[in-house]
Amino acid sequence: MKTAAKHTRKTLRIAELALLLGTAVFLLTGAWALNTQRDLADRVVRLHVLANSDSEEDQALKLLVRDAVLERATEILEQSADRQEAESLLRESLPELETIGEETVRANGYSYDVAAELEDTSFPTKDYDGFSLPAGEYLALRILIGAGAGQNWWCVVFPPLCTATSADVPETALAAGLTEDQVSLMTEEDSGYVLKFKAVEWWEQLKAALS
Repeated sequence: MKTAAKHTRKTLRIAELALLLGTAVFLLTGAWALNTQRDLADRVVRLHVLANSDSEEDQALKLLVRDAVLERATEILEQSADRQEAESLLRESLPELETIGEETVRANGYSYDVAAELEDTSFPTKDYDGFSLPAGEYLALRILIGAGAGQNWWCVVFPPLCTATSADVPETALAAGLTEDQVSLMTEEDSGYVLKFKAVEWWEQLKAALS
């Protein structure tokens, strides 16, 4: 009986230690994951275009507005040295970008209002052509067409990764101030990128559940 009791206590202690170790690893991984996402978020501005609805016509209009706004935003940000400068230029240009969106809507026979905003927005993990970004909050140039209730379109307006070919993504990102490690993670050259992105997702889900 005593031997069985000792064995049970030993098993419980091992289980407790394993739980504590797992919790510690989870906390450390989570802290790393959040820092990784925040470091990336501090260096990019995303583009978020929301259609009026999911109708075929509204979705087609969304792409036309996207193209017009993206073309002008890319021109505005050509000389931006970093995200801080990009944010400042975009804030100054919000009325102009809003007007461009509205003119595109009117030119295509619709009367929807268009709103241009620059604000922190939550995004899921997203794969693009040649790179990926982990889930989390990013500063985003948001273009809302009409009710803004339709499927949306996402990309990265600074650095200008929306318009870069997949082969040009690393050079474009490095030129905008991203580190080699960040570019390696984004372009999936980092062998642990899947686990690291998943860790960010877990923590974002935990934050959402707690809030």
